[in-house]
Amino acid sequence: MTVLITRPAPECDQLVAQLNQVGISAIAQPLLEVKQGKYINRLIEQIQQLQPDDYIIAVSYHAVRFAADYLISQGAEWPKNMHYIAVGDKTAAALAKACQQPVSSPEGRHDSEALLALPELANIRQRKVLILRGNGGRELIYQALTARHAQVSYCETYQRCWLDLDATPLVQQWQQQHIQALVVTSSEQLIYLTGLIPTKNLTWFYNCHLFVPSQRVADQASTLGYRHISTVGSAANQALFTFLKSNVS
Repeated sequence: MTVLITRPAPECDQLVAQLNQVGISAIAQPLLEVKQGKYINRLIEQIQQLQPDDYIIAVSYHAVRFAADYLISQGAEWPKNMHYIAVGDKTAAALAKACQQPVSSPEGRHDSEALLALPELANIRQRKVLILRGNGGRELIYQALTARHAQVSYCETYQRCWLDLDATPLVQQWQQQHIQALVVTSSEQLIYLTGLIPTKNLTWFYNCHLFVPSQRVADQASTLGYRHISTVGSAANQALFTFLKSNVS
């Protein structure tokens, strides 16, 4: 069995290397590349509009990475006396390192629903919230916090750029390499990947063992037609590696 890792570089290559080192055959096929956001030049102005006890929420590692790199390039600093919140351990660790402030994140579940259940977000009426994210994505955090009467804004610190892939030769290659398992780390990537597959190959693809980070993505996969789905509980490489090491033979 070979595992197809579809997350962006360099994480896909890092995970492939980890799996190969323990004897699990894996290959990398990113579906998109991540670049600096088109409107990241608004970040400093948006930060300057925040007041003490306002909120900065990072929804992904890439959101933090590009924000941090931009602030350094401009000689700017992360604000003090903010509530810093992140989705997932990897994102929280990156944000804490960048801003040198305490960062809250949900335990167990690493998704928007778990983040919204944090006590820090229970009473945020009239507080400003700046969400660092990529282009597009879910609107749940924005909608929920707006409903709690917070003043919410986005800064798209990075953008996802889908790769123009020719699936017909790729599928032939994957079948020759005995791909029987897939790692897909977001609903958007899952939908894009499924849409690439030629109709005649969908039955084979749907029968591959699909590993996803959350129940939300698992539900999406089931709706699309995937039959063998495992929920890892995190999109972080270490969590994926540990789970695959125990569940792929």
